[in-house]
Amino acid sequence: MLINRLASMRPGLMLDIEGFRKAGYEAVDRICDYYQSLAERPVVAQVEPGYLAKLIPDHAPEEGEPFASIADDFQKVILPGVTHWQHPSFFAYFPTSSTFEGTIADLYASSIASPGFNWMCSPAATELEAIAMDWAGRMFGLDEVFMASSGNGGGVIQPTASDSCLTAVVAARSRYTKLHPEVPLEKLIIYGTTMTHSLGAKAALILGLTFRALEVSKDDNYGLRGETLKRALEEDQTAGLAPFIFIATVGTTSSGAIDKLEEIGQVAVVHPDLWIHVDAAWAGVVLSCPEYRTVCHLDMINAHAHSFCTNFHKWGLVNFESSGMWVRDRRLLTDALDVTPEFLRTKHGDSGLVIDYRNWQLPLGKRFRALKLWFVLRSYGVKGFQEHIRKGIKHADLFASLIKSSPSFEIVSPPSFSLVVFRIIPSSLNPSSTPPNTLDSLNKLNRIFFHHVSIRPDIFIIQTDLQGMFCLRMAIGAARTEGTHIHAAVKLLQEEADRALKEWEKTLTV
Repeated sequence: MLINRLASMRPGLMLDIEGFRKAGYEAVDRICDYYQSLAERPVVAQVEPGYLAKLIPDHAPEEGEPFASIADDFQKVILPGVTHWQHPSFFAYFPTSSTFEGTIADLYASSIASPGFNWMCSPAATELEAIAMDWAGRMFGLDEVFMASSGNGGGVIQPTASDSCLTAVVAARSRYTKLHPEVPLEKLIIYGTTMTHSLGAKAALILGLTFRALEVSKDDNYGLRGETLKRALEEDQTAGLAPFIFIATVGTTSSGAIDKLEEIGQVAVVHPDLWIHVDAAWAGVVLSCPEYRTVCHLDMINAHAHSFCTNFHKWGLVNFESSGMWVRDRRLLTDALDVTPEFLRTKHGDSGLVIDYRNWQLPLGKRFRALKLWFVLRSYGVKGFQEHIRKGIKHADLFASLIKSSPSFEIVSPPSFSLVVFRIIPSSLNPSSTPPNTLDSLNKLNRIFFHHVSIRPDIFIIQTDLQGMFCLRMAIGAARTEGTHIHAAVKLLQEEADRALKEWEKTLTV
């Protein structure tokens, strides 16, 4: 047989089909063992910078090595340096999903290895992406105009929300300069807020544009008001500048804030040349639950947003990388990004009957990411997906109630879905009557507290800054987190708070 003849031509140490079969079985066994032991592992890698260079040679081997040895080194050398994002006590940043369905889909997709830049590369990859993104869009309640089946808009799976944002900015810039060819590029401005993710400023850096962060207030729960946007537009346009896109956020990283999208939508009506991109990278998946659509301003998104993004790979059960981006008008993407040399032309693409996703993104090629989204949505179903989201919110409510019941803590901004931002505060202090230097003093206390928490191997949370207030954020959403882990986390935090308070009090007497 041809397969046997090809296998016989391979060097002895390289995997053939049967070797791959055996190694694959062993890999699955080890992955299962890993997840069974996950809760007993340290959450954060217990290594020092540069550890790996001491364990791995500084050059590739001249001769191939047995694959069993390579696989063993993953266990011995790599796993000790891994921070376990699926650990039930991982509460830092935002969760990163990893389901068995997604893992198997990634294996299948890797075996096909299609670069996916046009329909002809693998028709199934292109068509499944359009269908799966329509499934997800309908699950989130997006208007039909955002569906590929509408022929107007559609969804594309980008690597990350930063890619989605950058792609939106490129399309918005192209749209604006075609409407206003007399405006020089140096006059263009990207709008965000002081709570917008760094993706906005990074897009400006990459494109050589200006990013303006509009101020938000604690009184507005750190969400941008429409009046602030309106005033900024009037100021900049009077000064001869050209704001062309506003990056609105549903669920900011620092506090889970939501911009006042209904007010922003009213401003957008008066300024139709302003592109509205809604970055809901973390929180957008809550739209799967109808009871949260009003607080997320879904009606405004459907009425006024030009583009919308949420990451399946955060809280949405799909393995990294998988950032869903929907656009109202696909032509605004393809007009900005279509570069078609002769060798990329196909009769199907020229006919306009198919989607060529290379024109919906910045790179040429793309992975078959739709397969894992399809696997997950079919395995969990809409109800299973909703149950996962509601579980994370329930656990956040539990955490918030336990924090409120302790005199050592205060919640510093309204809990947002599965995110709670808090700090420790001595029960003897009343924030309304403390001297002006209390903020600095309490920041010092909370830095001591965070230091103690951050060196523990059995929990991982991170810090943030809310307009000068140093605080900690508890981001819940890992699939394996249960109520017992929330109770354990609060007990741990209370222990470290007591230790930090004693250490801080000593500094006050010096």
